[in-house]
Amino acid sequence: MLAWAMRLAWLFDVDGTLLLTEGAARESFAQAVRACLEVEDDLRDIAFAGRTEPLILADILSKHRRRFQDGDEARFWDAVFDEMRRALGPGRGRLLPGVPELLDAIEREPDWVAGLLTGNMTQMARIKLRRFGLAARFGFGAFGEEAEDRNALARVAVERVRRRFGIPPERCIVVGDTEHDIECARAAGARVVAVATGSRGRHELEPLGPDLMLEDLSDNERLLEWARGLARA
Repeated sequence: MLAWAMRLAWLFDVDGTLLLTEGAARESFAQAVRACLEVEDDLRDIAFAGRTEPLILADILSKHRRRFQDGDEARFWDAVFDEMRRALGPGRGRLLPGVPELLDAIEREPDWVAGLLTGNMTQMARIKLRRFGLAARFGFGAFGEEAEDRNALARVAVERVRRRFGIPPERCIVVGDTEHDIECARAAGARVVAVATGSRGRHELEPLGPDLMLEDLSDNERLLEWARGLARA
């Protein structure tokens, strides 16, 4: 019973939290827009950070006053994924500090599980994680195609954790780099760790009241000490 009570689920955002693609994702969307909509647009005015990819696509279509016909959306996503495989090649992008070490530490804890909570479509997440050797590090996830709204997606994630592992929302830890990660964690009844490794600085995230605020994930000892305290609570 004690081991069961000590269980925790970690739910990681991808972009800006685990890794950076150095603009490859926006570039891939822009190339798909060119191929599928026959429009030249660098998408610099479209917000990407912390948002689901279906919502990003909805913004693009609204901007250009377009609607997909039957089969068009599937072709668009195929184009995005193909472009991402090309764009995110060797030498582009990087893992963020402390990520492998933190995942190693989580794996060493028999009562902890690690998953994803990302606005990326499943295939997009896989492309990024494979590029950096992380694909096998996460046993489950909730992805952009499952809910356009990030708060709803977080609820999907914590419910999946509850059903699969018996871990309640208050023992789920969302780790992310934007205000959307903090908001969705609160909406789902989860804890939240914010990291200033993406497009938002500490001065933007800390006032939103995350349970723990870190510059990056290299501060493993502080993060793990906090998590073990949560597990014992």
